[in-house]
Amino acid sequence: MAHDDTNGRRADDDVTEPALEDLTLDELRAEIESIDREIVDLAARRTYVATSVAQVKAERGMATVDEEQEEAVMERAAANAERFDLDTHLVKAVFRLLIELNKVEQREWR
Repeated sequence: MAHDDTNGRRADDDVTEPALEDLTLDELRAEIESIDREIVDLAARRTYVATSVAQVKAERGMATVDEEQEEAVMERAAANAERFDLDTHLVKAVFRLLIELNKVEQREWR
């Protein structure tokens, strides 16, 4: 199984790729565009799974909102931010938005 190195790259990534500093501005922007698509894909996947969680909760008569679980998500987000040397407050803000997106989708489903 591949693992992330300290630069966030996967150990099984193609090692023949040029270093980011060797790319042109257009190539760098294309890389960001590709990453942005991946981020949206992951947000959509997360929302799909969260909707499935809402379905299970509804079947079991459970409340949609679980503040303890939300806090656990925020703690994981902060820990992952620290791991990649990112601002924990900003990463947690992104996850707050993801959680809110999931809540909106769950409310629409119910």
